[in-house]
Amino acid sequence: MEKKAAEKRVQELHTLLNQYNYEYHVLDHPSVPDAEYDQLMRELTDIEAQYPDLVSPESPTQRVGGEILSAFNKVEHKIPMLSLGNAFNEADLRDFDRKVKQAVGDDVEYVCELKIDGLAISLHYENGLFIQGSTRGDGTIGEDITANLKTIRSIPLRISQPMTIEVRGEAYMPKKSFEKLNQQKEENGEEPFANPRNAAAGSLRQLDPRIAASRNLDIFLYAIGDFSETGATTHHDGLNLLEKLGFKVNKEREKCTSIEEVIQYVQKWVEKRPHLPYEIDGIVIKVNSFVQQSELGTTAKSPRWAIAYKFPAEEVVTRLRDIELSVGRTGVITPTALLDPVRVAGTKVQRASLHNEDLIREKDIKIGDHVVIKKAGDIIPEVVNVLVERRTGEEKEFLMPTHCPECESELVRLEGEVALRCINPKCPAQIREGLIHFVSRNAMNIDGLGEKVISQLFSHELIHDVADIYRLQKDQLLALERMGEKSVTNLLAAIEKSKSNSLEKLLFGLGIRHVGAKAAKTLAQQFGNMNELKKATREELTAIQDIGEKMADSIVSYFENEEAISLIQELEAAGLNMNYTGPMPVQVESISSSLAGKVVVLTGKLEQLTRNEAKEQLEALGATVTGSVSKKTDLVIAGADAGSKLTKATELGIEVWDEEKMLEEFNR
Repeated sequence: MEKKAAEKRVQELHTLLNQYNYEYHVLDHPSVPDAEYDQLMRELTDIEAQYPDLVSPESPTQRVGGEILSAFNKVEHKIPMLSLGNAFNEADLRDFDRKVKQAVGDDVEYVCELKIDGLAISLHYENGLFIQGSTRGDGTIGEDITANLKTIRSIPLRISQPMTIEVRGEAYMPKKSFEKLNQQKEENGEEPFANPRNAAAGSLRQLDPRIAASRNLDIFLYAIGDFSETGATTHHDGLNLLEKLGFKVNKEREKCTSIEEVIQYVQKWVEKRPHLPYEIDGIVIKVNSFVQQSELGTTAKSPRWAIAYKFPAEEVVTRLRDIELSVGRTGVITPTALLDPVRVAGTKVQRASLHNEDLIREKDIKIGDHVVIKKAGDIIPEVVNVLVERRTGEEKEFLMPTHCPECESELVRLEGEVALRCINPKCPAQIREGLIHFVSRNAMNIDGLGEKVISQLFSHELIHDVADIYRLQKDQLLALERMGEKSVTNLLAAIEKSKSNSLEKLLFGLGIRHVGAKAAKTLAQQFGNMNELKKATREELTAIQDIGEKMADSIVSYFENEEAISLIQELEAAGLNMNYTGPMPVQVESISSSLAGKVVVLTGKLEQLTRNEAKEQLEALGATVTGSVSKKTDLVIAGADAGSKLTKATELGIEVWDEEKMLEEFNR
């Protein structure tokens, strides 16, 4: 094909493919079969291969780039992406309505929209061309995830008008995509995602856009960053404009003329929520008029003209068929309820932890009972209570065993502990769980070496301790079921990569009793390398902040154990890094933040940041983040569904912040 003809055909193909993509992914009404779309895409790919200079950023072929990113750049939002205040009941909604009318009068319209459970993002277009997409982040600073957002086919690479505009929306994972992804992860022996929101966020924060592309994400747009130059005078008009420009906007929105209509809308979607093909966690209510929005203004953390009604935790009834016992890496025996499969908060639940024998007695749980299940924080399944009135008399009392279900050793209950424990160091279950812990994300983070693969290797006697992981050979792995050439190559590469981890990853992975991820990092920073830590005395250890007497005794005992020393020598011989290579802690004296030097506890579900992100920012401001509330705690930051830690903080008179106040401190 001649160059001139190729240029013309490329433009024709852009128009056709963008139109067909819009019909399929936004309107959900395709006009051509998939085969025709694929044929046109192949034609465009072939022309671009012949004339590389005809490849443009808005070409449909550029949705998935092959380049793997090294990191995400920071993006400053010119207009902050504020979070919303929450309403939890009808009284909260009426209070919101009262405050709005006090400020702007009684003539108020609201727009109600489904609150999509996903990841808030911002899209920038210049002269109609998509140039940048970013996460919300802390509301002021987000991350540039343009390459990953381009893989979402309902995001137009070019809009219908040559405008410069910023739009905002929620990227999400449809229920079918989520179920398919988790099925794949389970088949690969990997930890499944807890919910579609985590899956969407995890997909968009992948450095390889091809991974994001494989996850089948979608998006709904819900706002224009700056409406002043669009001609729209109401939020409802703004949503209609977004649709005209080619964006996907949720069809279930509704304009309401009174708070009574708002409440009816909320009640309708409380009932209809389970039937949607995507997850929602509430309803967003906004004042419709932009003039009234300006009059109402914002607080430091949220607009006064909008509120999010949060759905209560979903509770369902199912039958508890049996109670299974598992042995953890420290020997603790944990009972788990085996349930008739039931869908709760977006995922299928078949198991729920019962924690210990005391909880079973306290809730009077019997095998065969009908029980109420919910997800704590919409993540962890738990038994709320038993429906005693449904008992038939055939239910069976559950009795904890006297001997380990794995090795038959006698179980003991250590002084001051609720749990029963197997103290046999050669218990196969403890060894297997220790291996699973060693390769986990916060430890050595060996991708592809999940629980199922570890169990498979252990049962085939290919690994007996963590050092054996670094002796695995390609032919051994290829002989295993579901181990193909590519997955084995990737696994061995991941094992090799883990050798360069900083010391704290290895320390945490070794499973030294009482040493969590934070303490492991503190020890690594303090001593610098494994040899210096091995020589540390009890007195030297207790002199370090956050290292108590019990932990110090455990560390000293561990390094006095000949088997432990031998294991470390084997790992060092295998090429594992034994030095701390991470950043050194910031000196508290040099930090001006009010958090500097404070002991902080995080509890409950955070909305804007992950727990690790919040912890990192707190520590960067000089705070010490711990896992339990005590008299030494200075501050508790409580998210949604905060439980006993918040109660204890209140009893001790400890200062409590919500997530928004924490974010305000971060943004000072």
